[in-house]
Amino acid sequence: MTLEDALAQLRALIEPGRAEGMRQYHKQTREVLGIPNPAMNDLTKGWRQTLSVPERVDLARELWQTDIFEARIAAAKLLTQARIKDDEQVWVLIQGWVRDFDSWAIADHVCMAGQKRLLANPTRVSDVEEWVHSTHMWTRRAALVITLPWTKQNNPKHTDLEIRDQVLGWCARYADDNEWFIQKAIAWWLRDLSKHDPERVVKFLDRYGAQLKPFARKEASKYLSA
Repeated sequence: MTLEDALAQLRALIEPGRAEGMRQYHKQTREVLGIPNPAMNDLTKGWRQTLSVPERVDLARELWQTDIFEARIAAAKLLTQARIKDDEQVWVLIQGWVRDFDSWAIADHVCMAGQKRLLANPTRVSDVEEWVHSTHMWTRRAALVITLPWTKQNNPKHTDLEIRDQVLGWCARYADDNEWFIQKAIAWWLRDLSKHDPERVVKFLDRYGAQLKPFARKEASKYLSA
């Protein structure tokens, strides 16, 4: 499939009058087409089923380079799959996109694809650790969003617990970061972890809770008193 074919299929899904509302909601300055999520999901699912991994990587790279809002989300969705044989090029591409993040919707869709690649090969968390030191806020935030699967395990292995503690260390580093999106990401990570490992969250909040913004501290502890 060529890029032109893919863009034509995307544009065929435009819902008249939808683009302006999406542009305002997502605070976009790039082109927004106005495509409903269900239609986008159906289209990219079909692409995943018919294109080989190398073809999907190539198309995803080209879609990303258009800088169209839905094209970038479609690029991420092309690579969102649990099992991908020989997935190193997928992981390399995802890492390369992180520096371009500038909005939560695009970033979160890419991180969802990245989560699958981390679960497939948890040693890649060491690559993510480099993001923690970035001056780019969206890269720092991505380190927490992409590791969210480690908040959800009911029976974590020893290595999973090590990754939990590693990411909690990143949260501690971020605790006094004034960026709203960073504080929100910390709260998101702690809140989800509290459903499965409340002891670790309580310990974290006892030590670092005072450094968090009040809204983040409140959200992080949402389920601890439930």
